[in-house]
Amino acid sequence: MVKHVILWQLKEELSLEEKAAVKLGIKEGLEGLAGKIPGLIEIKVNIEPLASSNCDVMLDSSFVDEDSLKGYAVHPEHVAVANSKVRPFTANRVCMDYEA
Repeated sequence: MVKHVILWQLKEELSLEEKAAVKLGIKEGLEGLAGKIPGLIEIKVNIEPLASSNCDVMLDSSFVDEDSLKGYAVHPEHVAVANSKVRPFTANRVCMDYEA
């Protein structure tokens, strides 16, 4: 199994209300990919970090293998979510993929 974890910081210029709406959109969009992408075992998005955190959103996903992760990266439904709900609103992205 391969884990795919991403941490995002949202753009500073977003208001608190905008950030809340963006976070919910990211969560709904990415979690909505469950059952639609071959090899995707589990996908969870956390949008409620503790005050001690220095990021706004975390994606925690699991794939059958590395090839499944590569397929996810270019899958049209994933790309659509990334391009409409994630990339326009995020300033920084950190990713770690590993075998579990």
